[in-house]
Order: sequence, then structure tokens, then C-alpha cells
Amino acid sequence: MTVAREKSAGATPADRVSDRAPVEPIDATRARRDFPIFERRVHGRPLVYLDSAASAQKPRQVIDAERDCYERYYSNVHRGVHALSVEATDGYEAARHKVARLLGCGCHREIVFVRGTTEAINLVASTFVRQRLGEGDEVLITGLEHHSNIVPWQLLCEEKRAHLKVAPIDERGEVDLAEFERLLSERTRIAAFAHVSNALGTVNPVRAMVEMAAARGVPTLIDGAQAAPHLAVGVGEIGCDFYCISGHKMYGPSGIGALWARLERLEEMPPYQGGGEMIASVSFEKTTFNVPPHKFEAGTPNIAGAIGMGAAADYLQRLGLAAIGTHEQQVLDYATERVGAIDGARLVGTARHKEAVLSFTLEGIHPHDAGTILDREGIAVRAGHHCAQPVMDRFGIPATIRASFGLYNTIEDVDRLMEGLEKVAEIFG
Repeated sequence: MTVAREKSAGATPADRVSDRAPVEPIDATRARRDFPIFERRVHGRPLVYLDSAASAQKPRQVIDAERDCYERYYSNVHRGVHALSVEATDGYEAARHKVARLLGCGCHREIVFVRGTTEAINLVASTFVRQRLGEGDEVLITGLEHHSNIVPWQLLCEEKRAHLKVAPIDERGEVDLAEFERLLSERTRIAAFAHVSNALGTVNPVRAMVEMAAARGVPTLIDGAQAAPHLAVGVGEIGCDFYCISGHKMYGPSGIGALWARLERLEEMPPYQGGGEMIASVSFEKTTFNVPPHKFEAGTPNIAGAIGMGAAADYLQRLGLAAIGTHEQQVLDYATERVGAIDGARLVGTARHKEAVLSFTLEGIHPHDAGTILDREGIAVRAGHHCAQPVMDRFGIPATIRASFGLYNTIEDVDRLMEGLEKVAEIFG
């Protein structure tokens, strides 16, 4: 690594802006003790986990909630009259209330449990948008999107002979808002965009984007998978129609997530899948459907997963998302400064408002090679296109090294990353 980084491309911590009020950060060292995985060693070294954007680790509070369900009161939910079923139903529905509180939602009936953000987006595409989209109509997304907020729209547009429009991003990795607004048209049937980019950490000005869309009568869907672990969301303040989150990103179980939607939207949407629970009555002649959210929860759900997701929501709110965010910003700023000073390092994604993600490349070293060497030092980073290939194409690269931070990461973790990158430099000379 011999070539200095591109000074014109980078935003230093002082360049970036945040809309957070000053809040005391959490004690990450203390919080870290809640996570059993940090008691282990990897390749003989203490684990440094810098891959929370892919999936966050789980605190004991979440693990215990799932275990308690399976050990003490597991049964199928709803309709049962015996004690275990009643207890399981109470736990499952309590989790719905907890997720609603996390998202700043006043009505728990607006929370639909799904497998994750990907299924939530597919649900909206397959129901709400499918019945509105016709030949020549448009779906608007941005150049920042994860594949899960691209492919469902591509499939639907192909089916309906509609057009997928993309608002571009600039050299910082920020959406061109003027172009986003220009692309909103009388044919736009939905605008779908990330709250926080998984590949770059860019925080979109979602409230402003929703207002632009609403001024033209365009409904909005927000991919909030990367926002829920870091930001106080407030769906009412944002003003969107749909908001999607994943349990495993927010320190909860995998295979569970939630779609928040305005109740009036859920009521007008047709069912997504047919089966048990989503019905009010069935005969061979006609089926009538249950009320939301049950209309969209066909079959036996991930009961323990939902209860674990509720425990994760409680955990985040107990620590305080503002305090979590303050801590993570300190870690991100320190990492940005340290990595940005490496000769041959290129920071990819230097938006003025970022959350918990540092993507970069090292001249002459493939990200997969760097990631493999870091792993031997006990340091887990993600190396690849991060299910955001169009983002990589925008910057003319196949992949990045991505260090993504959670509430349990510390300045010492960044120092370990720097030691690992020195080892990478030694090996590749």
C-alpha cells in the first residue's frame, strides 16, 4: 500500500453532520458483557466483531427470552384455550406491542410479523403495488439500495411492463435529491428507498424524501433494516406508508422481522399468502379474511423469534438509541480517521451523515484477501459487494472491506483492526 488516499473523495469526521442532540454515550464495555459470544476466542485471539451490518450478535436478554419460551410455555398461538397456548399468544402479541413502541407506532395492529425486511418488501410489492401498477407506470428507487429493494421491483415491473427508475448517488454516496424529486411523476406508483445504506452507511434524509413523494401523491416504503439498531425511527414523524425491519440486525433472532404499515393501507391490501390464521371463515364456496395484521400472517409464525425480537426492542430502548448512536458515532469517527490515514486506502462512502459503517479498499489488495488475513487475527469484517452491486459499480470497484459497528464495539476494537491491517500490509508488501 504505497499510494496516498484520494483527499478529494473523503469526508473527515469534522465534515460530517448529525441531527442528533448531544447525549451521553452508553458504556460499551459494560454492555458488551451482555453478549456471550465475546467470551470466545477466534484462531486463538479475542474476537473483534465488525460485521454487525450483516447480522448483529445477541445479548443474553434475547437468548434467555427465546429459551424461556421453548422451556416453559411454548405452544401454537391464537385460538388455543389451554394455558400454554394462552401464554404463548400473550408473549407473541406483547412482542408486537414492543416492536410498535420501538418504531414510534401508536397502533400495534400496524405491525405485521414477517421473516425479515426482504419478505416485508416482497409483501408490499406483491399486494399493495401489484394492484396499482400497470403498463407504462413507474417505481422509483435510489442508487444506494440493497438487492432486496431492487429485485422485487424489477420482477414486478417486468410482469406489469412498468419502468424502474433510479435516482443516482454522488461521489460521497449521497442521493441526488434534485434528481429524486424530478423522477417523481404522475406515473410513479411507489418510491422505495433505504433509511441507512448497508454498503456505505449513508443516512438518507427520509423525511424530506417522503415529503417530496407525498406532494405528488406517491406512497413511500422505507427499508429500515440498517436504521433500527442505530436510530430512533419515529414512523409517524417520518410520514411514510411502509417501514421494514429485520430482527437479526437489531440484536434479535434471525428469521423474524416486521412490516409497519398504515392501518388503512393494510386494510385495502389483499392477502399475501393463504392458509391458517389469516382467515375469518372458510367454505368451499368462499373464504373471508381476518383483520390486519393477522390477514398477512398465514400459518404458524416464528413464535419464539417474535418474542426474542420483542426482547431486543426492549433491550435497545433500555440502553437508549440516542446514547447508542452517540457511542457508535465516536467509534465510527475514530475508525474513519485511522483507516483514512493509511497510504493506499480509499474510503468508499463519505456522506456527511453516516451511521456505523466504514467501507474502504486497499490499493493492490483484494478485499477478500484482506478479510481472510484479518480473520486469522480474530477480526471479523465483511468483504464483498454487500448485496449492493450497483453501489460497487457506481464507484468502479468489485468489492469493499466493510467494518460495521454495533453498540458493543469499542475504540480498542478499532485499534485491533489497525493492527490487523498492518499485518495485511506486511504480507502484501
